[in-house]
Amino acid sequence: MAKAKESVFRTVVVALVLSVVFSVVVSTAAVALRPAQIKNQNLNIKTNILAAADMLPAGASSQQIEDLFSKFEVKLVDLDSGEYVQPDAVGVNDPMKYDMYKAASNPKLSIDIPQDQDKAGIGRRPNVAKVFVLRDDSGELKKVVLPISGYGLWSTLYGFVSLRGDANTIEGLGFYQQGETPGLGGEVDNPRWKAQWQGKVVYGEDMTEPEIRLVKGGVSADAKGKEHKVDALSGATLTSRGVENLVNYWLGDRGFATYLKHLRQGEV
Repeated sequence: MAKAKESVFRTVVVALVLSVVFSVVVSTAAVALRPAQIKNQNLNIKTNILAAADMLPAGASSQQIEDLFSKFEVKLVDLDSGEYVQPDAVGVNDPMKYDMYKAASNPKLSIDIPQDQDKAGIGRRPNVAKVFVLRDDSGELKKVVLPISGYGLWSTLYGFVSLRGDANTIEGLGFYQQGETPGLGGEVDNPRWKAQWQGKVVYGEDMTEPEIRLVKGGVSADAKGKEHKVDALSGATLTSRGVENLVNYWLGDRGFATYLKHLRQGEV
């Protein structure tokens, strides 16, 4: 009996020691890999920004991506005023380190969106957003890339929309994270569908409310207001509605509309 108890004791001790050793190994590996993970995440974001801006060469290397992205100014925008704010206003020393989606979960850094105004289905909106501005050598605005997000059918979609120098014409749109149904709502990743967005116009003549619409059955050549319209995703009505809603939300007055107005008027 004594030998049996001693054997059980030794087994427990060995198991505990191995558990501690494995925990240390896993923790050490996680810490060691963290910088590489962050670097890869940042590279993925930069890749998607360049893709939305129609600036991503086929087969671009990581160095090419870094070089092209370096042409952008990274700015933080107060969404209510449409003015730029300094990074320290949101507790960072580098605008690239600011996470607007994490800020949305902090009541001190975000606002609750009334349900009847929450077209994108995001619940809370950060007070400050990160934008990416490209100017030519003379300082003229060439492109501005804006983060967008919102609920589709099964998931929250995260992506970017790029506008040309008029801050009204879409250069491109894409999502870097989504969990919609493959072959249906998942077609938001289809290059042919994304290509339709290029050249679409956000605002009407009065430049107030965004007028983007996703049309079930497709946009005919003679459709009235076709400059604002994109083909809906076939068989994915709710995802299409979600994309329409999130684009119009973020380009509306509770999103980037005030900032874009300042851009057009040369005030920021």
